[in-house]
Amino acid sequence: MSSGNISLLTLTVKAAGALAACRFVKQDGNYPAAGGNAFGVTRSSAALAGDLVPVDVMGTAIVEVGGAVVVDDLVMADASGRAVKATVGSKFTLAKVMEAGNTGATVEVLLIPNAGYVTAAS
Repeated sequence: MSSGNISLLTLTVKAAGALAACRFVKQDGNYPAAGGNAFGVTRSSAALAGDLVPVDVMGTAIVEVGGAVVVDDLVMADASGRAVKATVGSKFTLAKVMEAGNTGATVEVLLIPNAGYVTAAS
């Protein structure tokens, strides 16, 4: 159960379709692909394309988890914008977990700004 959040910057995104609250979202209003980059976390839901949604982009945020997480886990997005434990590979780490939770729970995370990822040179 989430205890709260401290948003340092909340911006608005125009939803590309229905969006749930507490999910990672891209700046174009869609959920990221699994492991993809995200703009931030939705503060509220959107029923229709074109709805304006506040998105936490800096600070801490409340996000729904798609699997069990514990304090200090690094998380990425799944295909529906939920936070899941980060896995090895070319994926974007989006946040650090600040409280434990199981699938479907909402937890507070510390957002990690991402401009891109770097892969090892061959």
